Amino acid sequence: MQLSYWENKSWFQSVDFTVIGSGIVGLNCALALRKNYPKSKILVLERGILPSGASTKNAGFACFGSLSEIVEDLSHHSEEEVYGLVKMRILGLDYLRKNLGDSTIDYNQSGGYELFRKNDLSLFENCMSKMEGINKLLNPIFKVAAFKESTNEFGFKNINKRIFSTPFEGQIDTGKMMIALVKKAISKNILIINCASLTKYTDYNNRVSIEINNDFQFDTNKLLIATNGFANEILNEEMQPARAQVLITKPIKNLHIKGNFHLDRGYNYFRNIDGRILLGGGRNLDFKEEETTKFGITTNIQTHLDQLLSEVILPNKSYEIDQRWSGIMGVGSQKMPILKQISNNVCCGIRLGGMGVAIGSFTGKELAELTKK
Repeated sequence: MQLSYWENKSWFQSVDFTVIGSGIVGLNCALALRKNYPKSKILVLERGILPSGASTKNAGFACFGSLSEIVEDLSHHSEEEVYGLVKMRILGLDYLRKNLGDSTIDYNQSGGYELFRKNDLSLFENCMSKMEGINKLLNPIFKVAAFKESTNEFGFKNINKRIFSTPFEGQIDTGKMMIALVKKAISKNILIINCASLTKYTDYNNRVSIEINNDFQFDTNKLLIATNGFANEILNEEMQPARAQVLITKPIKNLHIKGNFHLDRGYNYFRNIDGRILLGGGRNLDFKEEETTKFGITTNIQTHLDQLLSEVILPNKSYEIDQRWSGIMGVGSQKMPILKQISNNVCCGIRLGGMGVAIGSFTGKELAELTKK
């Protein structure tokens, strides 16, 4: 890549901070850096024409974890750790809403519901037996019971009549959120370059040499990596990519379903958006195949989603599929994001565990704070 004098001078000389990834974490990191360092030169590099991972491909759930997810988390984490996870998600959502505004991101606190198939009675009973204890654990956050038992009044089929609900879940418009973040970053004189993939970096203690697209190098004072599911292409951390497949229907007349809905310990999820059903998940059908950074859809998972749609969500109702797509998340054995200094001038904020909407903004801000240490 041969640059003109003007291109090199304006974009790549005297760079103070380079952020890798223009998703939720990356742009919030850049905005926090601008607040902390008003006169600095901040550059954001993005490998795609749009954010490449899940920031513009997620379902738009403003959630903190369904009851069965929290029950499962308690089998791998301490109560203190689970409390910290939920608190981080709530604080992160509050930060997102205050930073951009509810009307800007179309935030709607429509509530969340967890459904159980009729053959999942043992899972339901296990969650029921632990609900009171979890509500007590989370009471300092919500001040009232986070979860309660409800009934299936939505017309779903092959679903247990007894379900769980929470009033504290909301929805956002993912596209509007990311457009707002981009506009805000540009208004703060943050430079964003698309189709620029980090291929190598070297920390020389007084500077970091960066190579992009295998053919162009420049120096930066600090490098901040916010590529989540793609991070291990350049780092070696306890994290794996996780592909999430999604579909959305065309508009459906008289669609009265409202709220966020979870199935199978959060591995399936759906909502109403613009009079359509958006449905995603199913990676638990084949964890190994979905542990990939390659976008795409697979027959087994899409067939599973189609069956959920026809047999559970929209039985005896006419509909058409409009689009299918996938996003790439970052997950691991632990749910807390990895926020750490890699070397003298390199830091990372990755592994959002499928909770990017909830904790992405907060993680970005905390990533920027690492530059002060």
